[in-house]
Amino acid sequence: QCLLSGSWRSDTGCRMVVSTLDKDNRFSGFYLPRPSTGDSELLTSPLEGSQQDTRLVPQPTFYFTVKWRLREAAQTTVFVGQCYVDTNGEETLHALWLLREVADSPAEDWKATR
Repeated sequence: QCLLSGSWRSDTGCRMVVSTLDKDNRFSGFYLPRPSTGDSELLTSPLEGSQQDTRLVPQPTFYFTVKWRLREAAQTTVFVGQCYVDTNGEETLHALWLLREVADSPAEDWKATR
């Protein structure tokens, strides 16, 4: 049975720690990206999300948002995906993400989402 609470590590070295789910299947925690070579220093960033009730769906879908704490930019990422359990009981998260940066004007809006 998939429960998101606990510590997770991505294939790229990012780490996510999720609190215990509340009675409404909501959770919070933090996200720490892998070390970057960019100019902005990435810090541990808060996350909030929700997953489907595992009493109804054994391999639930989920979503969470990360409000990045960056030295030089304002960004938010939304992750949406599903938790899978293989035949050995190993839990794996599969997710897609969408990153939004702050745009200086409506004319710059087109390049603010990746």
